Amino acid sequence: MYPIREVNSLDIAFGCNALKMMPALDKIPNEFKEFNQSKWNKLFNDWFFSGLSSLEIIPKQGVDKKKALAHIKTIMGSFEPQHEHKEAAVAYLLSEWFEDAKWEKEP
Repeated sequence: MYPIREVNSLDIAFGCNALKMMPALDKIPNEFKEFNQSKWNKLFNDWFFSGLSSLEIIPKQGVDKKKALAHIKTIMGSFEPQHEHKEAAVAYLLSEWFEDAKWEKEP
């Protein structure tokens, strides 16, 4: 399992160190890149482009949900990585840390 990093409010607000928190693009399985639409890619795109009005997400055993979501938010908020890498990394990490998710995007 990919390690979850501790982040603070500045990391989340400014996307600090996001590249260090992401797997290299060549280490991410193809199902999460190149415009594939896994459930986790769909979640990323709804969250990134529209925002979410609700999110119910079930962490895998041993995963600290709050810590994992803070890690995800830091990557999503960063301008540092290319968008395609950011999407693939977030989708992959969501699949690593969570069993399932249900969400509603903002109208």
